[in-house]
Amino acid sequence: MYQPVTAPIAGSLGLSALAAAIPLLTVFVLLGVLRVKAHLAGVAGLAAALLVAVLGYGMPADLALLSAGQGAAFGVLPILWIVVTAIWLYQLTVRSCRFEDLRACFALLSPDPRIQAVVIAFCFGGLLEALAGFGAPVAITGMMLVAVGFPPLRTAVTVLLANTAPVAFGALSTPIITAGELTGIPFEHIGAVVGRQTPLLALFVPVLLVLVVDGRRGVRQTWPAALVTGAAFAAAQFVCANYISVPLTDIVSSLVGAVALVVLLRFWQPGGSAEARARITGSAETAEPTTQRLSSGRIFLALFPYLLVVAVFSVVKLWKPAGAALAATDVKIPWPGLHGALLSASGAPSSTTVFTLSWLSSPGSLLLLCGFGVALTYRISLPAALSELGRTVVSMRWSGLTIISVLALAYVMNQSGQTTTIGIAIAGVGTAFVFLSPVLGWLGVAVTGSDTSANALFASLQQVAAQRIGVDPALLVAANTSGGVMGKMISPQNLAIVATAVGMAGSEATILRNVLKWSVGLLLALCVLVFLQSNVLSWMLPR
Repeated sequence: MYQPVTAPIAGSLGLSALAAAIPLLTVFVLLGVLRVKAHLAGVAGLAAALLVAVLGYGMPADLALLSAGQGAAFGVLPILWIVVTAIWLYQLTVRSCRFEDLRACFALLSPDPRIQAVVIAFCFGGLLEALAGFGAPVAITGMMLVAVGFPPLRTAVTVLLANTAPVAFGALSTPIITAGELTGIPFEHIGAVVGRQTPLLALFVPVLLVLVVDGRRGVRQTWPAALVTGAAFAAAQFVCANYISVPLTDIVSSLVGAVALVVLLRFWQPGGSAEARARITGSAETAEPTTQRLSSGRIFLALFPYLLVVAVFSVVKLWKPAGAALAATDVKIPWPGLHGALLSASGAPSSTTVFTLSWLSSPGSLLLLCGFGVALTYRISLPAALSELGRTVVSMRWSGLTIISVLALAYVMNQSGQTTTIGIAIAGVGTAFVFLSPVLGWLGVAVTGSDTSANALFASLQQVAAQRIGVDPALLVAANTSGGVMGKMISPQNLAIVATAVGMAGSEATILRNVLKWSVGLLLALCVLVFLQSNVLSWMLPR
């Protein structure tokens, strides 16, 4: 039997927190400073977490290894399964030779690559995040941008930055619903508070995307489109989260943002599109491309894989009988050797030791179904489709090891008590914790790659800290959720996914160095906003 202790090292919370931070520091120093391969950094971080758990926290070695095994299993299913099937789905479109049609489809909307980046990474990526989440949006939109001519590194930074504003309400607001279940605060109220935080970030994200894609010149030439898209997305996110439906927030805001952009482009087009294309793609050609005349049938077939994904996930997520039927196939597995041997802080058996095998309801399985539908529609034979799936699995071997090791690390840190120690140490700074509360969510997502997991780790702690310092608990629980969206950019799991998707496997450290400033900058802006909402801007919060 093992029960985590908050301050196991010399009874000191500070020393224990420093020791608990060693695994995280190991990963980020190896990855961001020493430029070690991501899978090696992940394995080293896991080894550090096991050592701290056993030597620092007194966790029995066999339980620590079993905890790592449970985390690795979660890394395989659903996380790795989702990524493999998302990339396989895209590879089927490559095999069908419909790249040029896909390019032409986006050119019909606007030939400007900066506008295409906003449409694909921000609007379509937001819709995918609303329905699927778990890395699928950055994988799919990353491959789409590369397909239309974007260089890999710029693509990776663009899709990671875009995958911020919708994350809090991702997978039909699963992070917010999870926080509500754990704290007893109605998730509608938490969602309303989040809906008064993330829209302020969403307003500027398309502008930042254009800045990443084409620098200040690009912002000067396309700011009306970026600002209109961001404003429409932000307004819809606020209205839907507060007055319509928290689970549907990302679906509504993504569609409203896209429609607003389309309407604007009917009356206005950005200047310098040809020159921008030459700068972004590295092509020497500056002439406007001839827009290829496509029949409605070719347009439908070019967009079919993504329309099918949206349709399938919409049915499963929005039609409750379908979702319930798939969820009924889930298998709950008490993790052998660990279940019943791990106690919570209250002394009761921990519920975290039950592994849910979502073999049919997983988004990865739905993407697999979509892949077979695409293969059938594109007349790709079953052996050829399965062969493509095999090649995708092989191509993901090192990225897969990164994902598995990082999730194993997260489980060891969580179940040994290391994550709780770090959280309580940060919460111990008193009223200054209001400013730092988003940092906990950021940290949780950086470790696990999931805003849902970050809320599972820290939502209750945020609630208790808020009650101690006399602040509305919903504000800090929402801050945990909103802060987590910036951690998504630097999560080793997400870095591995996007690196594989854009053809930069092994270059995760390079991507990390390019997105870190955006992650920290947006996090600091949110910290200031949350602090002000606790006092001078308290009128912003729902009553």
